[in-house]
Amino acid sequence: MSIPEKGVEIPNKLAETKQQELTEKQKREQERDTKEKAEILQRYRHLMRLARPYMQGDDAQKIKKAFQIATEAHGNVRRKSGEPYIFHPIEVARIVVEEMGLGTTSIICALLHDVVEDSDIPLSRLEKEFGSRVSKIIDGLTKVPSDMFGQEKSQQAETFRKVLLTISEDIRVVLIKIADRLHNMRTLESMPIAKQLKIKAETQYIYAPLAHRLGLYNIRSELDDLSLKYSNKKAYNEIVEHIKRTKASRTRFINEFKRPIEEELARQGLDFEIKSRMKSISSIHKKMVKQQIPFDKVYDLFAIRIILNTGVGEDEKSACWRTYSVVTDFYQPSPQRLRDWISAPKTTGYESLHTTVMSKKGQWVEVQIRTHRMDEIAEKGYAAHWKYKGGTDKSESSIEGWIARVRESIENKDLSALEFIDEFQNNFFSDEIYVFTPKGDLKVLPQHSTILDFAFDVHSEIGERCMGGKVNHKLVPLNYELQNGDQIEILVSSKTKVNEDWLSYVRTSKSKQCIRQALKKDQKIIIEDGKDIVKRKLKQLKLEFNDETVNQLLDYFSYKYASDFYYAVGKGKIEHTQIKKFREEDEEYKASLLKPKKDKEKGYKKKKKDDILLIGGDSTIEFHLSQCCHPIPGDDIFGLTTSGRGIRIHRTDCPNAVAIMASYGDRIISVNWSSQKTQTFEVLLTIIGADRMGLVNDVTRIISNQNKVNICGISFDINNETVFEGKVRLRVLNTEQVQKLIIELKELDGVVQVMRQDEDEILTD
Repeated sequence: MSIPEKGVEIPNKLAETKQQELTEKQKREQERDTKEKAEILQRYRHLMRLARPYMQGDDAQKIKKAFQIATEAHGNVRRKSGEPYIFHPIEVARIVVEEMGLGTTSIICALLHDVVEDSDIPLSRLEKEFGSRVSKIIDGLTKVPSDMFGQEKSQQAETFRKVLLTISEDIRVVLIKIADRLHNMRTLESMPIAKQLKIKAETQYIYAPLAHRLGLYNIRSELDDLSLKYSNKKAYNEIVEHIKRTKASRTRFINEFKRPIEEELARQGLDFEIKSRMKSISSIHKKMVKQQIPFDKVYDLFAIRIILNTGVGEDEKSACWRTYSVVTDFYQPSPQRLRDWISAPKTTGYESLHTTVMSKKGQWVEVQIRTHRMDEIAEKGYAAHWKYKGGTDKSESSIEGWIARVRESIENKDLSALEFIDEFQNNFFSDEIYVFTPKGDLKVLPQHSTILDFAFDVHSEIGERCMGGKVNHKLVPLNYELQNGDQIEILVSSKTKVNEDWLSYVRTSKSKQCIRQALKKDQKIIIEDGKDIVKRKLKQLKLEFNDETVNQLLDYFSYKYASDFYYAVGKGKIEHTQIKKFREEDEEYKASLLKPKKDKEKGYKKKKKDDILLIGGDSTIEFHLSQCCHPIPGDDIFGLTTSGRGIRIHRTDCPNAVAIMASYGDRIISVNWSSQKTQTFEVLLTIIGADRMGLVNDVTRIISNQNKVNICGISFDINNETVFEGKVRLRVLNTEQVQKLIIELKELDGVVQVMRQDEDEILTD
């Protein structure tokens, strides 16, 4: 009998093992697929139950059809978290119906919002299946293709402008976009860090304020909280832990506080419910930072909300004031903290009566009083107005007024997308003031509006001929800032001519648009002249006129837009010799790349392997530490790629970070500190307190003698002969050293606040 060779049997055993492993893997995948299909079906059925109150006719079949198309389009695609992609549109649809109160059309659009962008299904098919209204909304939700832009343009800004272009036609585009962003923020954990920063910044800069403007206060608070979670996770987690730790004592306090109110309201026969609302995590954090106080010192951590179920035709206002009377019978109110948003609702449509009262334990408590109708509008914002269209229309008309102002802004085609975003952010997310014409007609303008804004709001021709005005019968100049309740009369002259300085006097988009149009003819000529000058000068200097060179010029001269740069050249603000100097410095810069820089040189650095940063794991990329926030080792940071000038490094909490990431998300990269120990970095500390003899000496002793930190500059100013404010510029190793200094300086007698200070610097790319 022959003995089988060992080499014959081994491959068969390996094949059997591999087959067994493959079978096990397939079995696991089948089990996973079965569970996921069951989960998808369960989520879809839950959505249908939520949608049932809004359905009419064949709405159920339409939603089912939309779900089937979405399932077909997204197929086996998975999100970064590993879950099936179809979970996302189902969840957006759930938010739209459950948290916003929108109906069938919005549910269909939410289910299909990524279909055109992420699959081969054309918009024409969706229009055929569901009609032109659905296709227009989905088109508004679809990103602008990235290949439509050059280096100067931002896909993010263009896409957001596209969404806003639909706001006056169908507000549901923006509402669904906010729901989409809310779910993305809830599932952001699985995304890469650079992507997290980009999405967080867009949310903070645009979507959270927009949600607030449309009355979606709960969503706005959650978006703010999630933004904090991904920008300052340590602070977020600490506040969450504090809230959990104090929950039991807070619940006891609330129960004791509301007991006498409940008893009296019930005795008077009022139908009501009382809820407590915790202050948002982000609001707590802002208060702690602004007031430089710990969590335990934030007194208004929660509010009591009394919701009245008033009958049909019952006077809501009198019911709310009757309840106010009950509350203030038990607790002393603060006269400065009474807010009546029932008589004069916010422009978001918000109606409520707010007061702050002193509890029996000596703690201030905010009490909000509103009816069920008011509460639903406060919870679901703009969408809830339609439900109560037959009732008061005050809040609805204010929202419509806001949309009309948005329409005026987006009709300005002269603005680039980035300029448009800046103007939109400044104009439409700000608070408002109420002012009056000489005849008593009410005008609503953004806070900080001027006489000139009022004139242009009346009529463009009035604005162009405005020479000044009277506010409450007193003469004021064009740049006078208006206050609530002002009565304004505009003074005009046929000799008045619009000039460029007016752009710095006005706040509203309408005013700026009118001024730009008046200046447009002259500006176009000047811009073209400036462009020709730049072309000729670059040719003389043997430099090519292209996007790269222009972007380097913008970076060098600190301009954000090419048109502004050309205009400055055309007006003679930038001389030919300065462009020549740019060439000389550019040559020096290029030459410097061929050799290591000395430590004393400033600006961009040629990095060594033991240098301070790892950019995408690489230690040889040029970088520049931003002067607006002075990042140092230990800070959370990100990088912004610039045109031919290396990477600009910012702190994630830099005052400019949100605007940068919201506008240039595709240029954000991941950056980490290396393990270097020897290099020092500049920081600025602000110290505030009560002045006394020897204070400056004590400050310098702690910094220089005890901590061996070098002081680069120091100045102390005395206000009102008792309060001082000091600025100390230091060279430190890392954030640990800074925190140690802050703690020790705070312990000095008379010192009230010590904080790390950011510095102003305009954004350049």
